[in-house]
Amino acid sequence: MGFKHFRLQCVVRVILLGLSLLVVSYLAVATSLFATMVLVAATIVYQSFSLIHYVETTNRQLTRFMQSIEFADLSQTFNGRRLGASFDELYRSFTDVTEVFRKVRAEREEQYRYLQTVVQHVGVGVITYLPNGDVEIMNTAARRLLDIGTSIHNLSALGASHPQLVERLLTMGPGERNLQKVGESQLSLYATEFKMQDRHLRLVSLQNIESELEEKEMEAWQNLIRVLTHEIMNSVTPIASLASTANDLLAVGTEKHHNADSTLSVPMVETEVMDDVRMALKTIQSRSEGLLHFVQAYRNLTRIRTPELQVIPVTSLFQGIGDLLSPRMHDAEIIFEVQVLPDDLEVSVDPEHIEQALINLVTNAIQSVENRTDARIRMEAELDDKRRVLIRVTDNGPGILPDVLEKIFIPFFTTKQEGSGIGLSLSRQIMRMHRGIIIARSSPDRETTFILRFP
Repeated sequence: MGFKHFRLQCVVRVILLGLSLLVVSYLAVATSLFATMVLVAATIVYQSFSLIHYVETTNRQLTRFMQSIEFADLSQTFNGRRLGASFDELYRSFTDVTEVFRKVRAEREEQYRYLQTVVQHVGVGVITYLPNGDVEIMNTAARRLLDIGTSIHNLSALGASHPQLVERLLTMGPGERNLQKVGESQLSLYATEFKMQDRHLRLVSLQNIESELEEKEMEAWQNLIRVLTHEIMNSVTPIASLASTANDLLAVGTEKHHNADSTLSVPMVETEVMDDVRMALKTIQSRSEGLLHFVQAYRNLTRIRTPELQVIPVTSLFQGIGDLLSPRMHDAEIIFEVQVLPDDLEVSVDPEHIEQALINLVTNAIQSVENRTDARIRMEAELDDKRRVLIRVTDNGPGILPDVLEKIFIPFFTTKQEGSGIGLSLSRQIMRMHRGIIIARSSPDRETTFILRFP
């Protein structure tokens, strides 16, 4: 303990200061030692300042403690240096409070990192921004939906690629929901607002509902087709059957009539009437059978079996399409090009299903270019930047107008006089069953491309 004890040091310092005062008083009164008196006086001044500085140690330590809290500098340590039990307890309290703050900050930082990890890995896109467009948070899902590589500092950075989306984000109110088309995706937007300290923040979630919309649309069309085909089949089948039976009865009756009395002639009017009736019945039978085949084709749209996936080389898939359709393209003088990168590219599909989809696409391409002098069709396959297999079918036909392009996958819709309107619908349903998508892009008077993207 000794002189390191606070109280003892204060007492000793005061005694020394008093003795120094007595000495300087004695020198001033009883002697003429001026130099010694000045030296002792200087010692008194030093002792006074030293005592004040020593007594204010607690204030300095308290100030240092408060500043460490104010500036979140929790690396400070406090030691009483054996100034006494009360000071040891005070500095121990400082250390305990600092440790508590340190733990709280560590927990907050850990919780922040946890929430950041959750936000970045959640499947729904999240953007948090200020009213002026300054972006606070943009997670990985949002960047993927908007097709940008890195986070942005302000929504204005999206103005060039998604101007309508930027306008929608800046004008959305709390609790508002909207649908926004971004590229090939249909995004569902939901906004909410909150206040953090003195800042008003807006949080918008972005979710791609394109697949859900397509699935519900296809389900609705399938239900409609089932109802229509059921009712039409029930109505047309007996008509075709009765027409066939009536036509057979007329033929048998006429034959018996001629065999019974070959000398009896049937009046010309009766013969003409019978011929007209027979022709009408044949027409009814023919059109009814044609309608039955027509309905059966649409019924097949709702009866696609579950895909049986297997890994096959894309080159063999293209080879089968080429072998099947090359004669027709050769006769129409269409240049057919095939490219697969890399050469050993493979895809996990149901071969029968995907062949049917590609046949539909190539057949449509043939019909688009068969009257052109420089007709050309190209089939390509490659991997995109996310290692997904892409198959493209491109033709240099007249293209598809934008208002028509939005409707081509709707069942029954067709721009061809002899088209059924189910080929592209069937292809899209096949891709949906493979968990992929089909995309159509067209530049009128230049080319049309259909893209099959597999998961």
